[in-house]
Amino acid sequence: MRALADPGYESVVVTRGLEERNERWTPEDATLNAEIPAGVEIHRLPSATEPEPTTWWHPFAERWFGVKNRWTRWWASGSFELGRQVGASADLIYVWMQPYASAEPAAALSRALGKPWVADLGDPWALDEMMIYPSALHRRLALRRMGELLGTASAIVMNTPEAAERLLGSFPELRGRPVTTIPNGFDASDFAGDVEPRRDGKFRIVHTGYLHTELAEQHRRRRLVWRALGGGTRGIDILTRSHVFLVDAIDAVLARRPDLANVLELHLAGVTNETDRAVALRCPVAKLHGYVSHARSIELIRTADLLFLPMQNLPPGVRATIVPGKNYEYLASAAPILAAVPDGDARDILVEAGNAILVRPDDVGAMSLAIERELERFRSGAAPSRPEPEVVARFEYQRLAANLANVFDTVLGRRGAIAPPATAVRTS
Repeated sequence: MRALADPGYESVVVTRGLEERNERWTPEDATLNAEIPAGVEIHRLPSATEPEPTTWWHPFAERWFGVKNRWTRWWASGSFELGRQVGASADLIYVWMQPYASAEPAAALSRALGKPWVADLGDPWALDEMMIYPSALHRRLALRRMGELLGTASAIVMNTPEAAERLLGSFPELRGRPVTTIPNGFDASDFAGDVEPRRDGKFRIVHTGYLHTELAEQHRRRRLVWRALGGGTRGIDILTRSHVFLVDAIDAVLARRPDLANVLELHLAGVTNETDRAVALRCPVAKLHGYVSHARSIELIRTADLLFLPMQNLPPGVRATIVPGKNYEYLASAAPILAAVPDGDARDILVEAGNAILVRPDDVGAMSLAIERELERFRSGAAPSRPEPEVVARFEYQRLAANLANVFDTVLGRRGAIAPPATAVRTS
């Protein structure tokens, strides 16, 4: 919102209420709320009307039979009605599609107001290799619905070049409209100024964000069934998108070099569950911070000696369609990155940046050797490798906002014209 103001777009935001519900995937962060610019028009659905989390039956019915759960129905109807009330004077509708349930009310709102809408997917929806469906039929139905809804959008923004290529390969009928790649990025103000140097003499490995241990273990238990039914991506292993293999690598380092136990620290910051914590407790040098504010997360990233970036494992040559959001803040910190990533855009970016140690997601041996080498560098006082500044600058919010504004200009037919400030209704 703040970055879009410079290229001439005012935002009218439609979103959910502020009431904290202690949900795993949407924790409240007062430090981010404080960054909302003064004067931005924000309209929230009443918290009192938001349904409580559903029982096991409702997710089951939604996954298998396509029955929308109460929250999806609430969000679809509420965001549509509120958007229609506050968006009559808007020039376009911009939808950050997390959740993907926002696509249907966006298409309906576009019809009702007679305004174009721009779909910004974040992750690539039904094309995401992390998505697991009950069967191949369910996947085909999800893809068909995805194509139908995106077919009503005037422009589509994907998060990675690989995702954009997959989208056009799967839905050639979308080639007649703008399909653009605009990645996640970072706020340069988060990394302005010097950081207070640590003087504890510890070598600190840091991971921020979610750990997917429980989901991954469920996937491993059921993958033969999903493979038979065709609902999952063949060859994917989600367990590598956790701290399990890193803990094994640290164990291997300490087995070779027990003296390093007084130097090495592993810091894990983010929402965790019992499965995540059980794995961390296996590691004698692990420190669990739990959920921390974005400001504290940035502080941990900036004071790290090595940042850990894990992703799902895929067969060699199969490219991932996503890049984790932490990838960009890690780059902005200029700290070395231990990247356990498959082929894909994340690996390509890190190769170009030049400050990452790249290993396959399940290669515990390579991880342990990398940790030991970085530890020796740290103890010798040698400077760490730094990323190429121009590669990092590509992902700064101000530059990405200018790219998004160009999409809006194209949709509104304003490319090359000097236009008065326009208004975008954003739902998220």
